[in-house]
Amino acid sequence: MSQSVTRHDHDGLATLVLNRPEKMNALSVEMFVLLNEHVLQIERDIEHIGAVLIRGAGKCFSAGNDLGDIAAGLPLPTANLQARTIDRLANLPQPVIAAVHGHCFTGALELALAGDLLIASESARFADTHAKWALTPLWGMSQRLPRRVGLPKAREMMFLGRTYSGSEAKDMGLANFCFPDDRFEAEIALVTRTILEGSWFSHRANKKLLRETDGLPIGAGLAHEVFRNAGRGPDVQQRIAAFRKK
Repeated sequence: MSQSVTRHDHDGLATLVLNRPEKMNALSVEMFVLLNEHVLQIERDIEHIGAVLIRGAGKCFSAGNDLGDIAAGLPLPTANLQARTIDRLANLPQPVIAAVHGHCFTGALELALAGDLLIASESARFADTHAKWALTPLWGMSQRLPRRVGLPKAREMMFLGRTYSGSEAKDMGLANFCFPDDRFEAEIALVTRTILEGSWFSHRANKKLLRETDGLPIGAGLAHEVFRNAGRGPDVQQRIAAFRKK
């Protein structure tokens, strides 16, 4: 029996795949247990993993939380497991890219918002349907969504529960890119390759700076950048020498 979350590493990229295609990758407790294990391993492996890609198998990224789990009231092995896992994914030292095709609803959107970058296909469909089920967000929606799209748009998405296309997600700033379905795989490969060709040291340092200065007044943020900067990476001379040879 295949695992509901799989990991594949290639050339410095760790790809995490939500792997319940027969259930539209509905997010179960078991999936979060596995996802948390993978993320714990990745955060300790900065020498071999330079970026992380999270995506869904089959026809979509994920239809959202498994309503069967909610109805059954399944206990969590750890308190707030889903929120802790998504937070850990968002705070990985490596850049995280969420690649979304098909459905990305509610809990799945909360998971995708952990990505530093979000790549959408034209066929992608985004929605927050908490209000449809008399639920409230527990996995980060109320905090990450307005920081991504702005408070007025977040209110719209959360109150109306309407569905947005990949191009609409790009226009509102939810997605960084929206690509035609027939170019989706090639563009994902190009984005991830471009990131991996950059300095992994710089990516980690820049992500840390952005995280630590989020919400600070500009003066405090600038002081943080100057006085708590990670400095130069170990490969700076090699990179300069390679550029000069061109």
